[in-house]
Amino acid sequence: MNENETTVDVVVLGMGPGGEDVAGNLAEAGLSVVGIEAGLVGGECPYWGCIPSKMMIRAAHLLAEARRIPGVAGSSSVTADWEPVAARIRAEATDNWNDKVAVDRFVDKGGTFVRGRGRLVSSDTVEVDGHKYRATHAVVVATGTTAAVPPIPGLADTPFWTNREAVEAETLPASIIVLGGGAIGAELTQVYARFGVDVTIVEAMDRLLPLEEPEAGSVLAEVLTSEGVTVITGTAASNVSHDGSFHVTLSDGRELVAEELLIATGRRVDLVGIGADAIGVDPAARSLAVDAHLRVTDGVWAVGDITGHGAFTHVAMYQSKIAIADILGKPHTPADYAALPRVTFTDPEVGSVGMSAAAAREAGIDVMVGRAEVPSTARGWLHKTGNEGFIQLVADRKRGVLVGATSMGPNGGEVLGLLTLAVHARTPIEELRSMIYAYPTFHRGIEDALGQLA
Repeated sequence: MNENETTVDVVVLGMGPGGEDVAGNLAEAGLSVVGIEAGLVGGECPYWGCIPSKMMIRAAHLLAEARRIPGVAGSSSVTADWEPVAARIRAEATDNWNDKVAVDRFVDKGGTFVRGRGRLVSSDTVEVDGHKYRATHAVVVATGTTAAVPPIPGLADTPFWTNREAVEAETLPASIIVLGGGAIGAELTQVYARFGVDVTIVEAMDRLLPLEEPEAGSVLAEVLTSEGVTVITGTAASNVSHDGSFHVTLSDGRELVAEELLIATGRRVDLVGIGADAIGVDPAARSLAVDAHLRVTDGVWAVGDITGHGAFTHVAMYQSKIAIADILGKPHTPADYAALPRVTFTDPEVGSVGMSAAAAREAGIDVMVGRAEVPSTARGWLHKTGNEGFIQLVADRKRGVLVGATSMGPNGGEVLGLLTLAVHARTPIEELRSMIYAYPTFHRGIEDALGQLA
């Protein structure tokens, strides 16, 4: 017997939301499971992503709502205080970035936890600190992503922030430059601005939220500008330096100066670090390609961000269920991402599902678009201040079904639920038109948009 090798049924490399779910459920199913994680069990979502950031956003929304009282319900005076937000993140969300509860949860299900950085050495073996763990049933890779840091001259030599430092901050800076106008950059920009920080957000693409419908970025830019944010789009950073303050030179020659710099330019996988070449995968690839059953190759499955199907907890958990069933040999429905929903939790929220109008046209679909402006809907008009947004439907004229939709506005992510179901179930447009929509609700705007499909 090799003292440096342990044989088990399953090895799970990476214990973020998807990995933890796979490992825990397979252990409960009676398999011997080793879960390996170098960071915190639970991954980015509970410690720096979904959970603490939404606590920050909730607090910022309360400030914004209080500031909307004048002219609608009297008068208000608002004093922002970051201290209770930082305290809540530590006490309620992250246990001060301690994963003991998550580790114990996995071990109590029968799993064996290994703290360390694992590396694939073959399709059935993962090595951690010189010890090999060989799996007789499955290796599951769920190592997620980390913040992508662009190769801007000078940047690497500065104490820049990623989303982690922005979430961990116990006190807020007087000013901050945010590089990256996607979901993470936009959300953190608005939170910080509402707490009184002087924020400049810079996006190299021609609009904020470049993955969403163009109108979403335009509306959000107007809202952020009205809240005191300096919004710069279509301009990249060409140089960064730090002398106590950050100096960011833009491609058009302008120089920005701020106390802190937040890099929010996307996420990246580390296929080199996990030894992907050992299973025949190009380590320079942008993701770990999987089939509809989440298989990478014989004996190896992958779930979560690393698969390239969206850096969302809900994708990881969806994939986890499929991978678990496949590993256990149980019947299951293959993965289908045609109705993948996503929400950017700015104010207004931006919820979207399926294809954008441009993507649908590029796919050769004969597109019909229907759109309703939230302020023009009954509920939007009643809502008054803070009612910015729209509902846009993207339909396939030939098949008579929706292939995508965007719901931007108050509770945009909640309105998206109905639209996600419509895309997922391929509900005929005429069926959607025949529904009764409660009045006056935000989701009734879907009926208005259906009336504009053309």
